[in-house]
Amino acid sequence: MRMTMTTMMTMTTTRRRTTTITMTMMMMMMTLMMMITTMTTITMLLVIVTIMLLLLLMTMLLLMMRWRLKSRTRTRATTTTTTTTTMMMMMMMMMMMMMMMMMMMMMMMTMMMMMMMMMMMMMMMMMMMMMMMMLMI
Repeated sequence: MRMTMTTMMTMTTTRRRTTTITMTMMMMMMTLMMMITTMTTITMLLVIVTIMLLLLLMTMLLLMMRWRLKSRTRTRATTTTTTTTTMMMMMMMMMMMMMMMMMMMMMMMTMMMMMMMMMMMMMMMMMMMMMMMMLMI
């Protein structure tokens, strides 16, 4: 367990690396958006959404691990780290809620409405990412 933690830490040690990770996530989101615009079937959309969820969960876990390690090592800024972790959890919950709402919308509405909703969701995701960046720095 500790070994895995250390590897995660090495993966997300420097600020530069974390920023690159966030940038890659943004790029992935953009590519997914393009795919969504090209695709027509609901099944494909659902698959893409699930992939996005998995990616988000993975990143969140990594960040949580990192902050936990930070709190362990540093005794000075423990409260701040805990607050950041709680904020991350809240963001995760919000994302999950958004995804669920998206699923419902997909089931109900037509393609045009779906596209509009997708665009809205992407904007929200970008906002979340920016918030994450702010938290990191």
